[in-house]
Order: sequence, then C-alpha cells, then structure tokens
Amino acid sequence: MAIGLAMTATAVLAAQGSLPPTAEPQVDSTATLKLPENPQVFGSAMPSVFKATAIVNGEVITQTDIDHRLALLAIANGGQIPANEIDALRQQVLRNLIDETLQIQAAKSEEIEIKDADVDKTVARVAGNVKQTPDQMASYLKSRGSSIRSIRRQITGEIAWRRLQSKKIESSVNVGDEEVQAVVKKLEASKGTEEFRVGEIFLPANTANAQQAETNAAKIFAALQQGGSFVGYARQYSEASTAAVGGDLGWVRPEQLPDQLATIIRTMRPGQVSQPIRLPGGYSIMAVQDVRKIGTADPRSALLTLKQISITLPKGTTAAQGQPIVARFAQGAQTIGGCGGADKLAADLHGEVIESDQVKMRDLPPALQEMMLQMQVGQATRPFGSIDEGIRVLVLCGRDEVDATAPTFDQVYAQMNEERVNLRARRYLRDLRRDAVIDFR
Repeated sequence: MAIGLAMTATAVLAAQGSLPPTAEPQVDSTATLKLPENPQVFGSAMPSVFKATAIVNGEVITQTDIDHRLALLAIANGGQIPANEIDALRQQVLRNLIDETLQIQAAKSEEIEIKDADVDKTVARVAGNVKQTPDQMASYLKSRGSSIRSIRRQITGEIAWRRLQSKKIESSVNVGDEEVQAVVKKLEASKGTEEFRVGEIFLPANTANAQQAETNAAKIFAALQQGGSFVGYARQYSEASTAAVGGDLGWVRPEQLPDQLATIIRTMRPGQVSQPIRLPGGYSIMAVQDVRKIGTADPRSALLTLKQISITLPKGTTAAQGQPIVARFAQGAQTIGGCGGADKLAADLHGEVIESDQVKMRDLPPALQEMMLQMQVGQATRPFGSIDEGIRVLVLCGRDEVDATAPTFDQVYAQMNEERVNLRARRYLRDLRRDAVIDFR
C-alpha cells in the first residue's frame, strides 16, 4: 500500500524483501501550471455536493446502486452509519463505483470476459464464510437494504481489475537478478532486527482539501477506537493501492517507512492503532497487528497441541458461589500431572475435554499467549472465562517450534514484482480517470 501520493513506491515494499525508502525532494506540484496567486473566479458556484448519480462513459450509476452499496458497507461495519456521515459517505461510495465501472470497462475493451460462473464461485465462498448459502445471503442482504446484485458487481470489478493487471501490466514489469540479490544481502545484514505486521488507511490531502481530509481521518480514527473494523474502513476509505486487501502492508521494518511513521510504529504493540499522521500528500492511520524479529526463531510462531477443560456453572450462579469451584479448578490445574490428567480433572468437576492440534500460538488471545510462553509441556494455564459463560483451562500437550528461515530468492523476487505491478496499476487507474467522460447528475 502507498504511504502517500508522493512516496508510493518506497513505502509499499511490505515484507522481508523490502528496500528502505529514499527521501523525496519537496517540490511545488503546481509549478508547471503557473497559477495566479489570487485568481478571479468567474461563473456560478458549483454545488458543494453533487447528487449521487453519474454516467461514466455512457454507463449509468443509479441512486439504487449507491444505496445498495452503502447498505453493504453498513453491514460490513456491523451496524448503522451515523446520520451526519451519510452525505460524505455517499460521495465516497460514488467515487468507488466510478473506479469500479472504469475497471470493468477497461477489461471489456481488452476483450477480457468475466463469466457468471467465475462470479458464482466467489459469491459461494463469501456466503460460506458466513455459514449461508448464496440464496440465504441474497435474502439477508435484501432484508437490510442491499442486494446480491451489488456484491456481484463488486466481485466482477475485482476480478476484472486483477485480470486486466495481469494482461496489461504484469507482463511488462521486470525485476533484475542483481536487484533481488541486493535485497537478500540487506535482509541477511538485518537479521535479529524487529519488524512489524502493519496495516494502513491513507487519505490523500492537498492545499484544497487538507481540512476535509484531516476531519475525515479524525472521524475514522474515532470509529476505530469504538470498535470499528480496520480492514473494513481501509477497504472503503483508503486510497492506497492495497485498500482491496484491507490496508495490509505486510511485514515492515520501521526504517523502511518515512520517519514520521517509523517513530510511531516503534512505540506500538500488536492491536494498537495510531492517531492520524500527517505526511506529504495526506494522512495515514497505522495499525500494528504483530511483531517479530527477522531471521530468528519466534516462540509465538510455535504450533501447539492442546487439551481444553471446560466447566459450566448452573445458571444464576453468583460470583461468590462460583469462587470455591474456580479455586478448586485452579488447584487441580496446578497439579494436573500432564495431559494424561486432563480427563480425570474434568470428571472430578463434571466438565468436558476438547483436544486440538496444530494451534498457532499467535492465534490465541494475547493474555493466553503470555501464559503459554512461560509454560512447559504438561502444564496448564490458570482458569479463564466467566461465571456466566463457563470456566476453562488449556493444558499444553506439545509444542513444535517453527524454524526461522530467510526469504528465498524467489520470494523476494515475487514481492518486488508485486510492488512494481501495484505502482503501475495506480498509474493506470489514474489515466482511466483522466480520460473518462463522467457526467454527474
């Protein structure tokens, strides 16, 4: 993903094959236009907000299209959209639909065919992710003001853009072997340094819209602080190249980022989201998802074999009534005597045992990770849960450490190639916007 319009190529390099960014000179981007400092403006003022419909190269985007996509966005973010944000969000949805239309049109002009069967497969997968059939999902969307047509259109746009990039861009991108070897050497030299799994929401800003961009960034940050989905907001609002993947920058070393971001990232831990950060070209909101050290074994990457013992307390049990049972559970967990004792402890407390293999430690809640890092095979965690929903302990039955390996030549090559494709794709979409005939209604 791009950090800003003026530094897209350097900040996107998202994982172990990345190069550090180079500083870019601060130049006046309007110099070639030779604009007067105090221009006289002629004609009537344009409305501050266009009515949310448009014709893009002859193809109509209707109010219904926008309403359905807006409802889809509300569903994805888990609730209603505040009334004071509706108008601004409609304009953002319209911009997204215009880009989507341009991408589909460009694919058609290159004789790229998106078959219904291709879309059907993705719809079925999306429905399966929420444990529904496509028909059930269609009914669900309709009941909440959206439609299956809207999500099919979005999927069509994503497939079209992906195939168009493959045909028009990927074949013309070249990454030299010497470039890759240089990156591999830098990675070897950086072994043991800390890197972060980072996400970003980027909002472009210039002299004309700086205040509005700052306000929008503040609103997004406030929504994230209240539990909003970072991935959801990145998909909808971020104007960087990887908005489609929820703003995921991958694994990044702080020194790969602009100084303003590097300073903030180094102070953040997994699960934290930064306040909007002003950069040349816009505002970034950063999220740290994970932390690790390059080229060294990471204990959080271990694969665990676990037994979970859970007990359910009678409905209406108070904290005081449940405390003796929890204390007995805790005492039993301390003296469990290995995984073989799990069944006996469960029987003594009328609980149940569930076995689970190949559990990634970093997939556990942070509090449990911290306990597991200190445990030996055969030990159990302290009890956790609640009186209402049940009390549990996890018994560590096995731990397989994952060896740390440096990225291969092919992995570094693939990453550098992807970054260059993303950069050209942004330029291609910019050109499509510039050449389009768009009639706002």
